[in-house]
Amino acid sequence: MTLKKLSSFKMNDLPIRYKIIALLLVISILPSIGMGSLVSIAVDKIIEKQATEHTLQLIGQANRSLESYIENMQDSSYIISFSPQMNDFLNEGMDQSINNQYQMKQFLQGFTTVNPEIAGILVINNRGEYISNELYAKNMKLLSEEKWYKEAIANNGIFEIIGHPKNRSIKSHVNYEESDIVSGVRAILDPETQNVMGVILIDLKLRVISEIVEDIRLGKNGYLMVIDDEGEVIYSPEESLVNEVRPKWFERGSSGAFLKNIDGESIQFIYKKSPFSNWTTIGVFSTNESVMEIQQINFYVISFIFVVCAFGIGASYYLSHSMARPINQLNVFMNQVEAGDLSIRYQGVRKDEIGMLGRSFNNMLEHINKLISLIEIQGRKKREAELRVLQSHIKPHFLYNTLDTINWLARKKGALDVSDLVESLSQLFRIGLSKGNDIILLENEIEHIESYLKIQKARYKDKLKYNISIDSNLLHISVTKLVLQPIVENAIYHGIKERRGPGHIKIIGKKHGENLVLFVNDDGVGIPKERLDKLNESLSVSFDSLEETKKITNIGYGVMNVQARIKLTYGESYGLYIESIEGKGTTVKIVLPLK
Repeated sequence: MTLKKLSSFKMNDLPIRYKIIALLLVISILPSIGMGSLVSIAVDKIIEKQATEHTLQLIGQANRSLESYIENMQDSSYIISFSPQMNDFLNEGMDQSINNQYQMKQFLQGFTTVNPEIAGILVINNRGEYISNELYAKNMKLLSEEKWYKEAIANNGIFEIIGHPKNRSIKSHVNYEESDIVSGVRAILDPETQNVMGVILIDLKLRVISEIVEDIRLGKNGYLMVIDDEGEVIYSPEESLVNEVRPKWFERGSSGAFLKNIDGESIQFIYKKSPFSNWTTIGVFSTNESVMEIQQINFYVISFIFVVCAFGIGASYYLSHSMARPINQLNVFMNQVEAGDLSIRYQGVRKDEIGMLGRSFNNMLEHINKLISLIEIQGRKKREAELRVLQSHIKPHFLYNTLDTINWLARKKGALDVSDLVESLSQLFRIGLSKGNDIILLENEIEHIESYLKIQKARYKDKLKYNISIDSNLLHISVTKLVLQPIVENAIYHGIKERRGPGHIKIIGKKHGENLVLFVNDDGVGIPKERLDKLNESLSVSFDSLEETKKITNIGYGVMNVQARIKLTYGESYGLYIESIEGKGTTVKIVLPLK
């Protein structure tokens, strides 16, 4: 009988309270005792080795980050030297058009825009003429006579970091101090004669070095500092443990560690030199701090073991009870809801996952009640809408018959232009209504916009010209109706109408991957940049219903209606995209799925 009971016992059959108690005992108390004992034995031997290795890893990471910035400066110098415009400047000097000079400055500005760590770039030819995006000469002294220029020439076309600038006749629009930047130079050589054509000077913001190094802390007071191959300090924190670092301390190799007694305190130095930049990154911290940390770790480990053993069992019982009781309460509530009582509510004030589950349970019941009410309201509205649709069917037939009568009378009287206009209007209404269908063929959409343009052409005469170019293979594609008319209307009233002379609207449709792309292009007055940004911001919002378009007032309702219908029909990947240049025109791209 006992064996049968044991064989039928399953862990999953236990109440959740006992499972939690067992889990806490297994995964907290026993492993904590074992782990704490092992840590206490091994910590004294391991921590010193780990501290050194960790510091070297941090220094290596810092060096790699610094090298990436310097390598980026070097790459930028090569890209600039290969630029045809820069070669023209180096050969011809400033005897170029103002437009070419502006383009070169914009070209240099592109590097500081893409690489914000670059403070400025200056290119100088062998005649002393220079061009820059951010830098300028402070006086009439030739820049080609300065030390940095001569150092670049002496390095024979190889990029070199020369450290902080000193006493140079160059200022920056941002007014950087000499201590705020690090400079790199490279001479540009003629590939055939190897003569010096000029020099590129690039300033690197020191803050990118400080951002890499200053956040790396070694213990409480330890830090990293960077020096160059001549011992000049590239970066050091304001509060440092040592006042002077001598280059000969680091001549033992490219990396290493040593102790120095400075002002009666034992200081640990761990360093590693970057072969690319010739900079040495040094970790500095007090050895007394390491000893204190070891003692603190041993104390914490032992205290942790006692705390876990003393309170583990009590905490497991308390936690299991606090978790199991509200779960059981929720289970009772759910049984009552299952029986049909939707008025029951969870009343707890807990802020943990169980409290969140209880509030979600309440929200679920609220939503169920709202959905029940909504279904009743929607059923009523559906019946009313069906009645209104039946009543509205009379109006389109009457409208078509009236327009046909006007068309017949116009032709009978010989007023062919009036007849064509009425026929276009009839076609516009027919396709616009589409028997209540929201999806029509692209061919019908094009017929609709052609009818609209014919009507506008009759109004504006030679002021309006248009051209429609649609791939014939796409005409059978189904699209949301009336996506072109609001866009074309905006192009006419806000673009063509406001410009001087005749305007031209182009409608182009083509396949792009798995999408149908329609372009509406006009050569009107365009849209100011501030207005264009607001338009695109409004178009990027998400829509839950077409009613939300009425709440948006900073863009035309027609355009927002088109955007909302496309996104609600096909998804957020599709819709309208507007590009415009003030004074030149506007292009609206409409992206729809092919399927």
